[in-house]
Amino acid sequence: MNKTMNGGYDSHDQAKNTWDDLIATGIPRDNVYIDEENKLVKVIVPEEAEREVREIFDRHKLH
Repeated sequence: MNKTMNGGYDSHDQAKNTWDDLIATGIPRDNVYIDEENKLVKVIVPEEAEREVREIFDRHKLH
């Protein structure tokens, strides 16, 4: 089952770097979104990838 995860960001560079990192781990581009209006990075992943995504969010200090 897939899960949507959100991480709030403070700058566009922070969001872009997070997006790049998520794509580099093999998450399809179609599953990663930057919501500029709400300052969120959204990613749809299988539940077993949740830990890895959380680590990426933490590395980029997304809240």
